[in-house]
Order: sequence, then structure tokens, then C-alpha cells
Amino acid sequence: MKALRYGLLRKKGPLWSPPAAAISRRMLGGVAESEAAAPSPPQMPHFDHTPLPYTGPSSQEILEKRKQFLNPAIFLYYKKPINIVEGKMQYLYDETGRRYLDAFGGIVTVSCGHCHPEIVDAIVHQTKILQHTTTIYLHHAVADYAEALASKMPGNLKVVYLVNSGSEANDMALMMARLYTGSFDIVALRNAYHGLSAATMGAAGLHTWKHGVAQGFGVHHALNPNPYRGVHGSDGKLYAEDVADLISSATPGKVAGFIAETIQGAGGAVELAPGYLPAVYEHVRNAGGVCIADEVQTGFGRTGSHYWGFETQGVIPDIVTMAKGIGNGLPLAAVVTTPEIASTLTKCLHFNTFGGNPVCSAGGHAVIKVIDKERRQENCAVVGGHLLERLRQLQEKHPIIGDVRGKGLMIGVELVTDRGTKVPAKAETAEVLEKMKDLGVLAGKGGLHGNVFRIKPPMCFTKQDADYLVDVLDYSLAML
Repeated sequence: MKALRYGLLRKKGPLWSPPAAAISRRMLGGVAESEAAAPSPPQMPHFDHTPLPYTGPSSQEILEKRKQFLNPAIFLYYKKPINIVEGKMQYLYDETGRRYLDAFGGIVTVSCGHCHPEIVDAIVHQTKILQHTTTIYLHHAVADYAEALASKMPGNLKVVYLVNSGSEANDMALMMARLYTGSFDIVALRNAYHGLSAATMGAAGLHTWKHGVAQGFGVHHALNPNPYRGVHGSDGKLYAEDVADLISSATPGKVAGFIAETIQGAGGAVELAPGYLPAVYEHVRNAGGVCIADEVQTGFGRTGSHYWGFETQGVIPDIVTMAKGIGNGLPLAAVVTTPEIASTLTKCLHFNTFGGNPVCSAGGHAVIKVIDKERRQENCAVVGGHLLERLRQLQEKHPIIGDVRGKGLMIGVELVTDRGTKVPAKAETAEVLEKMKDLGVLAGKGGLHGNVFRIKPPMCFTKQDADYLVDVLDYSLAML
């Protein structure tokens, strides 16, 4: 089957021409192999969609405007940037009509698929009736949506605060923990990412996301329970003991809370060691703190086995934050907590102009309905399991692949120059990412050293898409 996927011509879209360097990497008897002898690039699965003709500005014109008018801190992934002008489900299109397989989902944001018709219809319908009001008035959309979201939560997590971004959600969660407990100290993890507000930047455990300004007051970073690189391997309880030691030595013995992703996103799709969360939650609660689960990337069924990432470790947090996939691309986020913790915000006025916007509420509600109706969580389990199996087979073939990890459709592939020393293969990762783009696959990268492929596509990804992704990665690694 692999040979067939490599050998067939593409059914749709412009043909891909391999770069000259790909024509031959070997010499036979002093004579280079011919172009005809080189393996053909993988074939993208057929997809029945024709993008609209593009009549907008060129990539170069857009790039010049970005340089002149946009924040210089924003960055581009590729040496030759691509101008994305249309999206449909798991595919994106550039200004020439060329199709790309989106294996990153707008940085883990497009959950149900680009321009999913039912979500678009809900957004358009509400926009035509009432585009904006605030929570100082009654409107059914926000109440209906909060009810639907609360129904997905375990335990007594029943009160919803709607906000606009993951940073804002995590910022609010930290404030609520401090207000509720009367303590100030927060325990976070090294290698974590929780956003770029002043408070969440301080909670981040990656120097690449930290500016040299006052930040992180009262935040203590514990050992990262990384099964691949951590000092305790996969022993979650030993990592949890470090948190207990941290609380007893670096805080007054009482803490406001503990915040963690179940699978670290920007840190390189790092799963927390098995058994870590139950043990660390016990230590934190014994110190008077609350437990915050950052579900910005792992929520809404992406892990496959469970609707929420924290459920994979058998715990129930006190506060849960979510964003990205919650709105399939809308600026929408939420904090969900218990009635007791929620009551802390009633001590003075609290308000969010856009939190609960009727258009975002209608869109977010449609996302939940689509995930259930189309059984996207089950699809993540089936397709993600298939993808992980194929990637681990690829790991046996390519020594540069040091680790393959993840759950469902939240996967990381870490490249190293040597499996023994685990030296990050940073330059090689960037090179392969570029080659994959040239072959029509858009993946992400992350980790402290930028040596981890982040594979987190829309949850409508198919087995055929997964096979194409792996074949493209295989083909690109062979060109190094």
C-alpha cells in the first residue's frame, strides 16, 4: 500500500516537483541515479472541493504590509511564507488554489474543521439577528451555551465564565484561586505554557515565551514530569514528591493553587507521567490550594479516550480553563469552576464586555453539538491510534526520531541527533518542516528547542490523511 501511495498520480491540484537535491542522494558506480529512479512523492488524498478564485493582494504585498503596520514580534513559520486564503474541513488553500493538509489546526484551534457548515450557519444566523450585546441584558444564547458546557463537566464544576482567550481564562483562574484560598503562592510546571498576559507569562516554564519584565510573583516551578526527558522517567509519584518538597521549602506551607496542562502544548506535546496528577492534587489540597486544569489544547475530545485531558489521569480539578477548540476559530474561552469558588468574584464588580457575546455563544454551542453528532471524540481515538502506530513504525526506520508520544489527535514527534544523549535536532526539524510544507502538509513545531513536531489537526482528520502525513514525514526525513 505504501508503494501505491507513493506511485499514483495526484487526482487533483497542481503536481509537485521535487527539488534538485531530491533527485539523487546516492551515486552508483560514480554516476548519479536518474530522476526517474527516485521515489515519487506521496499522493495527497482526494478531496471534493474547489476553492474560489483568489483576486486579493499577492503574498509579497501582504508581507510588506505586515512589516510596515503589524507588531514586529509576530513571526512566520516558513522561509517562503504561504498565503492561506480558504479553508475547508481539514484542508487549506493558498492563493494559487494549491491544497494543503492542515495537521496543526490553526495551533490546535480548529476542532471540527475549517468552515464547518453547521457552525458557520449558527454564526451567520445569530450575526444577522443580533451581533452584540452584553451580560447586563438577558439573552438566551449565553445561558443555553453555559448550560451545554456545564453538562460536559464532571463533579460540581457547574459555573461558567465566558472570556475571549486562553490567556484571559488562565489569568482569571489564577486570580480566583488566590481570592478563594486567601493565599498567594502558585505552583506551576517547568516547560509549561499558559498564555502571554503578565500573570500567565509568569506561570510559563519556557524562557522562549518570557519577556524581561516583572513577572511570576509568587509562582514556583516544579520539576516537569516528562517521561522521555525527566529525571524520574515515568514515575509520576516521585515528581509529585518534588511539589510537596517545594511547598514545604519555598512557600509559607500554604498555597493558592497548582496549574498544569495534561499534555503540554507549546512545550512539545509532553504527556505528564502516569499517576502524577492524583498524587500532586493531594499534596496541593493538603496545603490549602485548589487545582487548575489548563484544557486549552486537550479539551473537547481531542485526546480520544476522554472529553477532557485531566480525565485521562482520573482526577477532578477545582477550576478548568478552556479556549482554542472551544470555538473552532472564534475568539472564545471559558473558566468553569464550582459554585463555592465562583462566589469569590461577587465581592466586587466583575465584568467582561465580550464574554458571552451572542455570536460567539451560538458558535460555541454549535461546536459542542457537532462534536457529539459527528462523534469526533471517537474519531480522535481511532484515527489518532492509527497515526501513533504508523509514527512508531517510522521511528524504527529513522534513528533521528527520538520519541513519539501523545493521545488521540494530540501528538508529538521529537527529533534528536543521538538517541542516547537526546541532543535536540533543531536544525533538522526546521528543514523537515519546510520540506513537508513543500509536499503539502502543514505541521507545527514546539518544545524548548523547537525540535518537536506538533501534530494536532482538525478532529475530522481521516486515516487516509494520517497515512499521507506519515508518508510525507518519511519522504522528508529520507531527504536529510
